[in-house]
Amino acid sequence: MLRQRILTAAVVLLVALAALFWFPNAAWSLFVALVTTLGAWEWGRLSGWRPLARVAYAVVIGASCIAIFIALSHGATAVQQERFDLAIFGIALAFWVCIALPWIAWRWRLRSPPALALVGWWVLVPAWLAATRMQLQPALLLALLVVIWIADTAAYFAGRRFGRNKLAPLVSPGKTWEGVAGAFLGVVVYFMVLGALRIPALPELLRWPVVAVFFAMTALGIVGDLFESWMKREAGVKDSGTLLPGHGGVLDRIDALTASLPLAGFAALTILAR
Repeated sequence: MLRQRILTAAVVLLVALAALFWFPNAAWSLFVALVTTLGAWEWGRLSGWRPLARVAYAVVIGASCIAIFIALSHGATAVQQERFDLAIFGIALAFWVCIALPWIAWRWRLRSPPALALVGWWVLVPAWLAATRMQLQPALLLALLVVIWIADTAAYFAGRRFGRNKLAPLVSPGKTWEGVAGAFLGVVVYFMVLGALRIPALPELLRWPVVAVFFAMTALGIVGDLFESWMKREAGVKDSGTLLPGHGGVLDRIDALTASLPLAGFAALTILAR
């Protein structure tokens, strides 16, 4: 099982990195839109929809991504694009902090198809937009993605080794406060390594306020992970899908990114742009 997980992760990582650095922005946008569409298909499964409704919803989400890209690329100025991006990212952050976090804490049970469709849009599309926009600076996007990957990995190993106190036992029994501490410690070490390396392509990440961005991304990544865990628990399934051997579905791999990428996009336009 572990070998399968490692092999799948390696293949996915190689494909993603090749697309990130070699694709033009339009092709990258379509690539991420495909991943988002697959996530929408799985969201329909967690929402309990029939196959036809899941297909229709996945098409709507994919079409939303393409329509936004075309509209902004051909019908908006740079200032209008930035304002649109900030609005979408801001609303997405408000969703994760003001809606998703209480949803997890109080374990809301929502099975209304229209409401779940709207929630799924705000989970998936802003993350697609952030990934699309930041690919114009691929080194920066990769550095921010690594924040979440390191946080996830550090949380996993710290939780396995030291985990005693459950973080949210009724939502995701395997997660512990020790794992959370490990995630933040791993991110601190990552920031220090970036500072020591002083990578010329990433001067914007060498300032101390960036630590706050990294910490906020880590916290939101945990929220995104817990939110998907609660959706799976409500749906009575272990994984969101079976597309990725050893890992489950697409949502199982991007759950933390759906919450943290809008913040990364917002920070890239504000804090990191200064």
